[in-house]
Amino acid sequence: MSNEIPVTDDLPDSPIHTTGTDHMTIWGSNEEDTVAFYRDLLGMPLVLRQPNLDDPSQTHLFFDTGDGRIITFFVSDDRESNPYGQRGAVGSVHHLCFRIAPDRFEEMIEAIDDDGRSYNIFDRGIFFSLYTHDNNGLVIELSTDKYDIPDDRRGEVLAKVQALREADGSDFAEDKHMKAALEELGMDATAHELPDAPTGTGV
Repeated sequence: MSNEIPVTDDLPDSPIHTTGTDHMTIWGSNEEDTVAFYRDLLGMPLVLRQPNLDDPSQTHLFFDTGDGRIITFFVSDDRESNPYGQRGAVGSVHHLCFRIAPDRFEEMIEAIDDDGRSYNIFDRGIFFSLYTHDNNGLVIELSTDKYDIPDDRRGEVLAKVQALREADGSDFAEDKHMKAALEELGMDATAHELPDAPTGTGV
């Protein structure tokens, strides 16, 4: 069934078309640990703090993820952080991914290491990723693009990569598909220098 659904950057014939991501809200632990991870380690400014309007006994924290898009947390000082990770289930969050500038990727690795956090790094074929956990037990992916691709053309590029991957019979999108997609689309995208890492699957 899934192979019968087309992959394309064309707008679907649907009654609604979203215009982007506004924010995501997470059930968090406490304010101190949440601020320590998202502001003090990842560098997201804390831009708003107010009561949870549906439950004023909790505090609602708003962080700017770097491009004006927001991630928010409901926190309470009586909740401990979760060092054990989240259980997967239908409707639950598998991971959150935030973008890192390519020229700061190795510096970011050092910061995660200095903070005493475990992590894994993978070459995902078309991008690079580091995986760690936040204070709530959520898997956090910090990714960087291998090539300098304008935001307004990312969907177009990925759809072309998908078409090339399918034509090639590959199990996943590889660097060669990204290079070919950029060439076919006439995009002169700069390749970034990134560290060596295992390729393919795993978290």
